[in-house]
Parts: sequence; C-alpha cells; structure tokens
Amino acid sequence: MQLLLSSGGLRTPERVTFFAAQLRALCGATRRILFVPWALADHDGYLGMMHERGLDAGYELQGIHRCQDPVRAVGEAEAILIGGGNTFRLTHALQRHGLVEVLRARVRAGLPYAGISAGTNVACPTLCTSNDMPIVEPESFETLGLVPFQINPHYYSGSNYVRTADSYREHFGETRDQRIAEFHEEKAVPVLGLAEGAAVRVREASIELIGGPARLFRRGLAPLDLEPPARLDSHL
Repeated sequence: MQLLLSSGGLRTPERVTFFAAQLRALCGATRRILFVPWALADHDGYLGMMHERGLDAGYELQGIHRCQDPVRAVGEAEAILIGGGNTFRLTHALQRHGLVEVLRARVRAGLPYAGISAGTNVACPTLCTSNDMPIVEPESFETLGLVPFQINPHYYSGSNYVRTADSYREHFGETRDQRIAEFHEEKAVPVLGLAEGAAVRVREASIELIGGPARLFRRGLAPLDLEPPARLDSHL
C-alpha cells in the first residue's frame, strides 16, 4: 500500500509546502486525484479551499460529491485524497454510499491514498480515537483498517490553559493522554498521537513518521516519544 496520513493543522506556509511535496511523492505522474470532502458540510467550498491554499499540490482535484456514481468514481480513480472535518459525518457518508469495502480493496491493491485529519482517522481500524463530536450516527465505528493501529490527530501533550484578560488558568479537562488511556482500558490497539503538521508515510511494509513528532501509546507500556524520521513498524 501507498499511504500519506497527515495529522492536519496545515495552516502555515511551511506545513502546506511539506504536505504538497509529500502528496507529489505519493501520487507522482497522476493527473487527477479524487477528493472526498464529506467530512465538511460545504463540499464545493472545501474543494475550492484546497485549490486556493495549495493543498492540491498542483493536481486536478475531482470532487466525489459531483460524481453521479461514487462507487464507479473510486473504481476509476488514479489516487484518492480524503479531507478533514468531522470523522463521524465522513464515516457515515462512506458507509451510506457503499464505499468502505470498495476503498479498502482498491487501496490495498495499490491505489495511492492520502488523508488529512478525519481522512487519516478513517484509514485506521475504527474512528474511536477521533477528537470529534458524534453529530451523526454511522452504521458502525469500523473504518477502512488500512493500518493496524489508531491515530489521534492534532495530538498535544500536557494540560489545557484558558487565556483570561491578563493571565492563563488551567482548564482541568482530560488531557489527550488520559483519553487514550481510557481507550486502552477497553481495547489493546496501539494509538499514535500525531502532532500538528506531522504525518505517517506507508510504503508497503514500511511505516515512517515524517514532518513532526508523535507519541506512541501501547497498552501496558510506557508511552514512546518519537521524532522524524522514525520507523514505526518495529514498535507496533
């Protein structure tokens, strides 16, 4: 498989440039990428924003929402890019359009796949380490299962602090580490906390951290802090 799984947070010129370079490395001489904007409500607006911000990496993006037959569009795609937003809404749409098995089969057969945030979440076995509210109810939490671990996008360590007029006060809400510990009270699947701007690059059996740091959580083991470039497959 050939995957590029970005945490998101592509809000700076440096991060956009990095993501675009990695997308070009993934897709090569491909002319057109099938873009899935279903994690947001404004599909045309999302498609336009991808072009405006340079996240298309110079490729033509074909919005799947404009395709009369989404299953056929996936079957004919040269590459696929799934954007960020709400993972529950995205998963619900993929299931409703009958695309989970089709996508899984095509990507496992070699279709280049890129995901950003929610698009990265759905490459995992389930959506259970998403940061999103369940604004819609999908048929199940099962997603594409392209990688054998979960990803928590936009990961940061430590507590939250709220800015007041002249100071900061601690929020006291659960940290990401605590949330992931709760996940591991129920499930044994490793979780990669992926920092803003970082990504995972999969080339067949090689799984590599690029672009930024990450923290790997495994049930019963101390968290492992990783800096790019780092091979992940030996730790999973």
